[in-house]
Amino acid sequence: MRMIVTGGGTGGHLFPGIAVAEEMLRRFPQARILFVSTDRAIDNKMLAACSFEKKAIACLPLKGKSVWGTLKSAAQLPISLWQALRIVQDFKPQLVLGVGGYVTGPVVLAARLMGVKTCIHEQNSIPGMANRMLGKIVDQIYISIPGSEKFFPQGKAVLTGNPVRAELLQVADQEKGHAENKTVLVLGGSQGAHRVNALMVEAFSANQFACPVQVRHQTGNSDEAWVRKAYAAAGVTAQVSSFITEMAAAYRDADLVVSRAGATTLAELAVLGKPAILVPFPYAADDHQTTNAAFLVRGGAALMFREQDLDGAKLLGVIMELLSDAPRLQGMAASMKEYARPEATAVIVEKSMELLAA
Repeated sequence: MRMIVTGGGTGGHLFPGIAVAEEMLRRFPQARILFVSTDRAIDNKMLAACSFEKKAIACLPLKGKSVWGTLKSAAQLPISLWQALRIVQDFKPQLVLGVGGYVTGPVVLAARLMGVKTCIHEQNSIPGMANRMLGKIVDQIYISIPGSEKFFPQGKAVLTGNPVRAELLQVADQEKGHAENKTVLVLGGSQGAHRVNALMVEAFSANQFACPVQVRHQTGNSDEAWVRKAYAAAGVTAQVSSFITEMAAAYRDADLVVSRAGATTLAELAVLGKPAILVPFPYAADDHQTTNAAFLVRGGAALMFREQDLDGAKLLGVIMELLSDAPRLQGMAASMKEYARPEATAVIVEKSMELLAA
């Protein structure tokens, strides 16, 4: 069995694709899985340790660009499609799965043109431009959040949830180790979030805490040095890194998470049952992160604040209020678990095999 998984540009797109590819190989050890991504550093870094085959195509985003940028991206499309056609022709897949990001467009289209069965996975509550367009031509659509089926042709969408990496599922039911300090985990997405970084530094710089607290902070490349220096100057116990490799341990040890509201992060929070303060990225396409977060806020699993409504003092007050109220944190954690779909990867694999057999 040969399958192409395509996606990239952010961890939110890559991680679900990696989870599906690895589950396919676990079930079908003789299968060949090819992951087609962009040649961006983040894609190369995250895919480097994976056991399946990898290729990259030259591709640029269309949405959110200047006129010149849009023209440049449009001019690249024929080249991207030609590269994708060559890959599909050479690899001869029986199925192609797109997991989001602009790279999926040429690859899924190439597969469709060559008569290969195709499907896509949409992580967010509001689909991006690529998936909205591809939804019209693919055989099947997997969605993560109820309600997003309304953006796709009737009868194609299947609610599966969002695949979560196997190593996170393995620690989902592990108890947090005893620690004197409460741990706040800060996540800005795979590339960090400058405004969230600044808010956390501002919040903790006064070092006025209602309970003993320590920070585990993923900053992204550009902010790592100054965030680490700021925590040290304030006397805050903090572990700062541009990217967290051991995410399973980081999640397990967290008492509270401060995070953007990307769909894959929210799926991980749900599986791990971690209460969260969510600060959606205000410039996300169609403000989909706010819609993502609202889904959890309605159920009492998280609090949400628009970043323009936050300052350091307000953020610190909310963090300390939650950390000092164990019953409330436990209630939020239980509510978060109710949204978990740990079976998402298995469901996508099973539905994909059914599609192949149809």
